[in-house]
Amino acid sequence: MSKPRIKAVIPAAGLGTRFLPATKAMPKEMLPVVDKPAIQYVVEEAVAAGIDDILVIIGRNKNAISNHFDAVPELEVTLTQKGDRERLARVVASSEMADIHYLRQGEPKGLGHAVLRARAHVGDSSFAVLLGDDLMDERDPLLPAMIAEHERSGAAVIALMEVEPDQIHLYGTAAIDGPTDGDVVRVTGLVEKPAREDAPSNLAVIGRYVLSPSIFDVLDRTAPGKGGEIQLTDALQELAADPDGPGVRGVIFRGRRYDTGDRLEYIKAIVQLAADRDDLGPDLRVWLKEFADRL
Repeated sequence: MSKPRIKAVIPAAGLGTRFLPATKAMPKEMLPVVDKPAIQYVVEEAVAAGIDDILVIIGRNKNAISNHFDAVPELEVTLTQKGDRERLARVVASSEMADIHYLRQGEPKGLGHAVLRARAHVGDSSFAVLLGDDLMDERDPLLPAMIAEHERSGAAVIALMEVEPDQIHLYGTAAIDGPTDGDVVRVTGLVEKPAREDAPSNLAVIGRYVLSPSIFDVLDRTAPGKGGEIQLTDALQELAADPDGPGVRGVIFRGRRYDTGDRLEYIKAIVQLAADRDDLGPDLRVWLKEFADRL
């Protein structure tokens, strides 16, 4: 029998408090990054990795997400009548790029709880978890390498990124076995936001995971941690410490990543992505230089 195809889970039930009041009525995942909402970049990343079955975990006041990926016949008719084929193609693409499902988380009880809610949909499939705050540049694919390592080893696979030591307290951090000369390492432990002097490495955990359905049994018995939330990190820690299991592997990402969960980094992401575009970049780069000279 052929193994089930890998699926994707995108947790999107957070309140987006860092961006209030903009996110009072609009989901933070729908905040525009140039001319697409942030969550569309994440869906496109999954599709580019060969995943066409995507579950979005949503919460209260998140209907704008499902509306965005739905067809809008009246808009398509208007664009067709205007002969605006370019915008029509972009609108249609957003509603046809994948088979997208939605599930309410109910009360937000942490990332681990959101992943656990996906159990019925995921079934016996391995699955990728993509956090919407982290956008990976499409020119630097990460998921294919993570999926390949998961299929090779059977391990849970997390994405890691080297950060400056004075920034490590902002991230979950991986303890690893052996040097980091290559892009794949064995993870022996995870520490949540350690002080610089206590960090086991400078490898930060970023928002991509590839997991087998066995993670659900671990999450079932994972006690709530800080803030009363079920932490995915705690479940991964258990897998990493299990001497009889496939363990946890880390794929080190050395490409371009944009953090849209922080206001300043969100602005930087828009500028960087726009500056690289053929339609916006030339004029924007000229203006940025002129603006910088006035500071």
